[in-house]
Amino acid sequence: MTLLNIFEMTYDELTHVFRERYGKGHYHSSAVYRNVFKKGNACLSDLPEFQQSPHLAVGIAKKLHFPEATITNVVTEDGVIKFLTSYGDGLETESVIIPMKQYHTLCVSTQVGCRQGCLFCKTGKMGFKRNLTAGEIISQVYLARFILQKNIRNIVFMGMGEPLDNFKAVIQSINVLSDQKGFDIAHRHITVSTVGLYDGIRKLGEQGLKNLNLAISLNAPNDDIRSHLMPVNAIHSMSRIKEALLGYPLKRNGFFLIAYVLIKGVNDSKAHAFMLADYLNDIPVRLNIVPYNEIRENRFDRPSDADVHRFSSYLEQKNVFVRKRWRKGERLHAGCGQLGNGFDPDDSLLQA
Repeated sequence: MTLLNIFEMTYDELTHVFRERYGKGHYHSSAVYRNVFKKGNACLSDLPEFQQSPHLAVGIAKKLHFPEATITNVVTEDGVIKFLTSYGDGLETESVIIPMKQYHTLCVSTQVGCRQGCLFCKTGKMGFKRNLTAGEIISQVYLARFILQKNIRNIVFMGMGEPLDNFKAVIQSINVLSDQKGFDIAHRHITVSTVGLYDGIRKLGEQGLKNLNLAISLNAPNDDIRSHLMPVNAIHSMSRIKEALLGYPLKRNGFFLIAYVLIKGVNDSKAHAFMLADYLNDIPVRLNIVPYNEIRENRFDRPSDADVHRFSSYLEQKNVFVRKRWRKGERLHAGCGQLGNGFDPDDSLLQA
């Protein structure tokens, strides 16, 4: 009898297995699911639902499987936490916890490495190692909630890897995250970020997840600059991305999140701002201006705060809704484009 990888199962899927294998239904499956995902406890013997059937509890416990995922390092600064997760094969990913007003956002990884090769991104410099399973993605949330004891209420698929390049596992992890019997993180509190894979965006739109947030890492005002920064643009050009977005089934009054990593002297001129505004003109968007975060592997220059304000002002003249994303976790190498598995934050930081 195969193991039950509960991190990869929705409540309904677990209930179906309980009926098929054990002749049990909601009463017992609900107790197990709730115990694992709401309490972080895999012990079944002390659950009242199993008091009359201890042998059943032992049998189910033997079949429950949890991905091999262990936190091996943690660093923190100003409330931002970056942690390193090691998996059964020795490969590692980084995840970031960001404090909000009343809860925490968790930035999860979907791959070890990334095949997209964006020049400004440390993960892209690693190359692609492998996809994470849905259970390994969920394990990052589990570890953040129950080991690091943070109130995770918002999930962004913006860590290592390209989420739409690992489509099946990402969709299943979203199903598990949003299950009301478990983590109960609503779709409106989940964001999937992509470099703009045309087919992936189309497939995502077919899933019926209208409250899910979709973010596009655009980072350029035209194809020439984007192709230089992001090799994926040779196949998934800006016109194809726009076509996919215009056909995407947004919820009423919905919008896309557009990320624009601002790099001094590369994509930050007034002309660039006006080209970008023209491109976004007929798409409902919220544009996030993200100052470039330095990594050791390249020689791009970061913009000053004045540069960010100036570029944003040009966009605002064109009635683009702009959000300026100021640096968080920079010294932890936890900012946008800084995640790898070398785990090399500044030496001055204290290990948590």
